Amino acid sequence: MCGISAYIGFREAYPIVINGLKRLEYRGYDSAGVMIYDGDQMQLSKIRGKVSDLEGVTNKDEARKKGNIGIGHTRWATHGVPNDINSHPHLSQSGDLAIVHNGIIENYDTIKKELISRGYTFKSDTDTEVLINLIEEVKINEGCKLGKAVQLALTNVVGAYAIAVFDKTKPDEIIVARLGSPIAIGVGDEFKEFFIASDASPFVEYTKNAIYLEDEEMAIIKLGKKVKVHKINDDSKVEPTVLKLQMSLDQIEKGGYDHFMLKEIHEQPKAITDTFRGRLLAEENMIRMSSIEDNLDRFLNANRIIIVACGTSWHAGLVGEYLFEDLARIPVEVEYASEFRYRNPVVTDKDVVIAISQSGETADTLAAIKLAKSNGAFVYGICNVVGSSIARETDSGAYTHAGPEIGVASTKAFTTQITVLTLIALKLGRANKSLSEEIFKNYLDKMQLIPEQVEQLLKIDEHVKSIAAVYKDAKNCLYLGRGFNFPVALEGALKLKEISYIHAEGYPAAEMKHGPIALIDENMPIFVIATNKGHYEKVVSNIQEIKARAGKIIAIVTDGDTQVRDIADHVIEIPDTEEALTPLLTTIPFQLLSYHIAVMLGKNVDQPRNLAKSVTVE
Repeated sequence: MCGISAYIGFREAYPIVINGLKRLEYRGYDSAGVMIYDGDQMQLSKIRGKVSDLEGVTNKDEARKKGNIGIGHTRWATHGVPNDINSHPHLSQSGDLAIVHNGIIENYDTIKKELISRGYTFKSDTDTEVLINLIEEVKINEGCKLGKAVQLALTNVVGAYAIAVFDKTKPDEIIVARLGSPIAIGVGDEFKEFFIASDASPFVEYTKNAIYLEDEEMAIIKLGKKVKVHKINDDSKVEPTVLKLQMSLDQIEKGGYDHFMLKEIHEQPKAITDTFRGRLLAEENMIRMSSIEDNLDRFLNANRIIIVACGTSWHAGLVGEYLFEDLARIPVEVEYASEFRYRNPVVTDKDVVIAISQSGETADTLAAIKLAKSNGAFVYGICNVVGSSIARETDSGAYTHAGPEIGVASTKAFTTQITVLTLIALKLGRANKSLSEEIFKNYLDKMQLIPEQVEQLLKIDEHVKSIAAVYKDAKNCLYLGRGFNFPVALEGALKLKEISYIHAEGYPAAEMKHGPIALIDENMPIFVIATNKGHYEKVVSNIQEIKARAGKIIAIVTDGDTQVRDIADHVIEIPDTEEALTPLLTTIPFQLLSYHIAVMLGKNVDQPRNLAKSVTVE
């Protein structure tokens, strides 16, 4: 949610800041703005709309682009409607200070009333304009430098933020601070230039050296000097860690695909392979995961495993519940992180909490982690982004190695999260003897085939596209699955909702008779997962019930199935595998189906309305 892109150095700032904002568009936003300092004045351009609309404004006056310092922002509205005035950057009342801000200042109204009583006026409805004027008020009253003013002001703020602040009276520095929202600092050679962004993608071609601020830290970025990091609460110094970025430019470009989502769907064979590379050792009949091996007793002796996540990651967690209980016989509960953190859950030091997040920055999941740790639980993180907050906050964990996921609708993150959960479940199942050596070996062999089978599934894209054309105008859809594939039904429905805006619901197939069957008529498409493992005959009975009510059936079946083919309106075949591994395959047709329907409807597939890739506010 929201994106920050800023530059200070010897290059022209405008193209760097604007291209950075374009790379952050995946985060979701409704307006955009940029401030360029030309050596004398701050040139401010803001607009409701896309970054391309912002370029339309700046292109009318080339002088607005000239300068070596710039801060830019993409805003996802919280306080105040999306419009030009509420867009960032915001200036202080004097016009000397500029700020961009991700997050929410919860006590902004109290601060605003106090500032109004001191003579301040406000142009926007935002909490951000309140913050920059608070910083200016502190700077004036305390007679201090900008860095100290930011630090003092933030000690009076309640909420979450990632901010970059510039003072035109001291044009060789930018102040950056973080609490709850991510911020990265790219460090140029000999400290001659610095890049500031919500993640590293805006500056990956300029430097591989990055500093990620921790919560309650601020940085003074001054040309020609090392970055100084301080704790906000007590102003104590922190020695920053400079990380080497592994990201490459080609990973964050479309690579010939029409959309990032389609590219990322097709990247799944490689992403799954990368996720189990070095971990799945079938020839040695073992799974090697040091993060599990080093904490094996905690897992094996746990009273239960609690999985906390949001959105697609929550669906992966539901698959994990089936995996852990079936393969390792360990009891599992799956919680929405947003509910877990507020419902006073019973958590003890005998519990293991697994937190799942693609970005590693999901606000509710981070809050759930802190709650679990405060109650003594061992917390294990599964995320995709190296160096993210969840990777740092958890006791141990595993990366998914999916590579950057730019499309807002998650695809390869889901399958790689399931891959990691499967590896852990298999390892624990073998360790506690729930799985025999023979069964364990069979799973390893079958799992090795999954990337090739996904590759095979991607070749039926045109068939799926033809089905999408039939149902693109549907107003409502049902997705049904049983066992391991019930969460896949939920995920399939979510994908369709996210990018096509068609109402869709996922249900356990057996629950259809407890309400949803009332919706079925000749206009209702029902997508049913009916693989030949597990509860096949039960699902066939459900399909018969749908057919008796004239519903349109689109079934995902195992290669060679004839029984469902005879009664379904459309079938999509997947390769045969073990039931526990089928979610890695059954989800692929649903991803393709949602993608094609959205494209046919003319929707913005990579940036669906109102959504953000990384939800960093409550």
